Amino acid sequence: MKVIMHWTYGSAKKPACDFTSDWLDAGIALIIADDLEKAGRMKTVEFKDEIGTSWTKKELKKLLVEIDEDPSNVTVYFDGGFQKEDGLTGIGVAIYYTQGKNHWRLRANALLAELDSNNEAEYAALFEAVKHLEELGVHHQSCRFKGDSQVVLKQLSGEWSCFEENLNRWLDRIEQKIGKLGIKPIYEPIPRKENSEADKLATQALKGEEILSKLNISEK
Repeated sequence: MKVIMHWTYGSAKKPACDFTSDWLDAGIALIIADDLEKAGRMKTVEFKDEIGTSWTKKELKKLLVEIDEDPSNVTVYFDGGFQKEDGLTGIGVAIYYTQGKNHWRLRANALLAELDSNNEAEYAALFEAVKHLEELGVHHQSCRFKGDSQVVLKQLSGEWSCFEENLNRWLDRIEQKIGKLGIKPIYEPIPRKENSEADKLATQALKGEEILSKLNISEK
């Protein structure tokens, strides 16, 4: 979890000054706040997370205890493959995250029907990824979403407009669920060769190979 610190520096009979930090790991921010407090040079302090929620020092400490075992440092890879001839779609998702002291990888795919285009397949894959984040208990943090679909990622980031009604429906579903989870999405288009894992999962779905696995990659 990342936060920005806002604090007022000063002491009795001396001038005060307001400071704002860069983005910091919440645990490190609390250590700095404790140090400033012990030095007697901090009048007030406030922490603001990546979705704009403000926390007092006490509230932030309590929150970190509560989320200590929640997934963090989440990166999502997604891909969708649409077969126009039979109307079938394969979607693939690979999610990497940290939980406690361990690093995990979740892989999942699915075979869908009744979609209309490759862009819609990509949206469906990303929506599937967000559903898995919800099941994992990911919330109130930034997450990186990586895929080779410029259309989907740039429409979700707001760089490109979306005029197709069916794609707008997917966009709305994704944004609503992300908002509900308090996730700050970071959308990163990547070359197709860097998205081979999600692409393979989507292809396997089209071949009828269903995959849902979770692996502790700390042990590898």
